[in-house]
Amino acid sequence: MGTTVIKLTSQKLKEARQYYASYIKPRKIPYASFFAKKDNITITAYNSGKIMFQGDNEEQEASLWQNNQSNKPKKERNLPENFAQKSIIGSDEVGNGSYFGPLVVCAVYASKNQLPTLKKLGVKDSKMLNDKQILDLAPKIKELVFYQELVVMPQKYNQIQPDYNAVRMKVALHNQCLHLLLEKIFPQQPEAILIDQFAQEATYRKYLKKEKNPVTQNLYFITKGEQYHLAVAAASIICRAEFLQKLDQLSFEIGLTLPSGAGEKSDKQAAKIIKQAGVESLGHYAKLHFKNTEKAKKIANK
Repeated sequence: MGTTVIKLTSQKLKEARQYYASYIKPRKIPYASFFAKKDNITITAYNSGKIMFQGDNEEQEASLWQNNQSNKPKKERNLPENFAQKSIIGSDEVGNGSYFGPLVVCAVYASKNQLPTLKKLGVKDSKMLNDKQILDLAPKIKELVFYQELVVMPQKYNQIQPDYNAVRMKVALHNQCLHLLLEKIFPQQPEAILIDQFAQEATYRKYLKKEKNPVTQNLYFITKGEQYHLAVAAASIICRAEFLQKLDQLSFEIGLTLPSGAGEKSDKQAAKIIKQAGVESLGHYAKLHFKNTEKAKKIANK
């Protein structure tokens, strides 16, 4: 378990409290503004503006706030000038790091004329929105823009995974989303395509050569792509909403609350599934190549 401490302005501290509202737990801590637990991370915010993140991948959670001290992203030399105001296709994925639930990839075409409406709706980085806001926003975005979404449920994921490593699988899904979306919007053409970067460009293009309909032109790759164009932010929200809905569906089917992420809660719930329905059934709900599977087996056999 790691620990990361950052310092926020009073305004950012208020925003953090609002963001974590649904995760706040009653706990008396001297000089603390609030205490929250999100997935496998505890967040303790102090009146001084310091916030302490503890748990699995706590640095990633803290980076949401470290990298958002200013609403203006740093200019990226990689991207053309005034990129945020251009008509762009943006793509992102959700679920890659979660043991339970699907892998979801989405591409969104946001024309320059649609950008003000997207901004007015409140479209921004999905990590800065709570689940309720995401589920509310996603259908509104879908009514406004052209989009293409692909959902790989755990059962299908487990069939594909032995032949596709995590990066190759995501390349295939991003490329297919882009190919299908370009067909949908034809004869319109985006000024560029921005992929929320999950691998080096050379690696992406290496796997792209294996695809039947490779989209190769006008591609840009950047981490935290949602900060650079609303098309990526919109894609991220659609992905997250679909992931949450499918996770709820799987939870209902098995009669257990299946958590997102890949921490101890996932191990324990997987062990319950093994006891309840057998190891074979776990593949309907979870990505079996995760280390959680072996951990769950050990818990179930105790």
